[in-house]
Amino acid sequence: MNIHEYQAKELLKSYGVPVPVGGVAYSDQQAAQVAEEIGGNKWVVKAQIHAGGRGKAGGVKVVDSIAEVQKTADAMIGTHLVTHQTGPEGSIVQRVWIEQASDIKKEFYLGFVIDRGSQRITIIASSEGGMEIEEVAKATPEKIVKEVIDPAIGLLDFQCRKVATAIGLKGKLMPQAVKLMKSIYRCMRDKDALQAEINPLAIVGNGDDKLMVLDAKFSFDDNALYRQKAVTEMRDLAEEDPKEVEASGHGLNYIALDGNIGCIVNGAGLAMASLDAITLHGGRPANFLDVGGGASPEKVTNACRIVLEDPNVKCILVNIFAGINRCDWIAKGLIQACNSLQIKVPLIVRLAGTNVEEGRKILAESGLSFITAENLDDAAAKAVKTVRG
Repeated sequence: MNIHEYQAKELLKSYGVPVPVGGVAYSDQQAAQVAEEIGGNKWVVKAQIHAGGRGKAGGVKVVDSIAEVQKTADAMIGTHLVTHQTGPEGSIVQRVWIEQASDIKKEFYLGFVIDRGSQRITIIASSEGGMEIEEVAKATPEKIVKEVIDPAIGLLDFQCRKVATAIGLKGKLMPQAVKLMKSIYRCMRDKDALQAEINPLAIVGNGDDKLMVLDAKFSFDDNALYRQKAVTEMRDLAEEDPKEVEASGHGLNYIALDGNIGCIVNGAGLAMASLDAITLHGGRPANFLDVGGGASPEKVTNACRIVLEDPNVKCILVNIFAGINRCDWIAKGLIQACNSLQIKVPLIVRLAGTNVEEGRKILAESGLSFITAENLDDAAAKAVKTVRG
């Protein structure tokens, strides 16, 4: 689960991390009011969507009058902002964040991510802030420093000093950097975050320099949201695909893709293999959908309905290897789906595992025109052949 920038900043602020003074606005009039309340003579107006690259897309503007704040907010709210992460359709801007503009002297990148190799939270930092870390890694990998955190003892001061020194934070900025990194780590750990990205972390100020988080991004572990009520309340369903939201409500793991072959599979590994097999045969999967272990007929019906909500779907590939599941349940669910949803697209079905013969018999005796397959490769080949006519 992702949250907006302003929510990330409010979360960090609660842990003592320095962030600019600001407020969220849902209209141009409210934006002007926020700017007046926070004071200053220069403000930053930021579109709030769940995507990076907002600055390059025109979603971040610096203005020097209340009238410009209102005008800029009016131009942003209600429009579709297209960035390299939104796709060509863009994301609609429903709110903006207004904050005091900072006198920036130097920008840095600071990220806390879970490294799958070491299975530990790892700091990734760079002296090159304000740009995509992937670009820095590609062009100047020597400017990226990493530090792995031992979960048994947590983030230690010497590790923070090591990272700070490597990216050029010295002198009076050193204790600020240590405190800031430890606070972000504590926030990430407490809230079951998968990623905390600060880009940029900046040195600001006219006199005494200080560190300030100018932009922040958090993503959280969906499997831990049951114990993170405060985080769950930050969820903005309008920023998510309606099909994905509906699927999660039925205990289904669904991710929309851009192809035309719908997929209903049990198990994430088998689902990924199914997508690969379709691609190998020259097809394009329309989604990732994992029905999980206990797929009842009702769950299978819901899966079919959600897949068919995508108008691009020309056929559905059902690939089930039943362990906890039962092939007869899947077969009954498919028949129920065909009858209740009046499915018009072809269904390619591959069943294996528990009660497979019973499941195949149920399909054969249903009177419906299922296309059966013996294995994954056969199923993928038949699905691609079907959509090509």
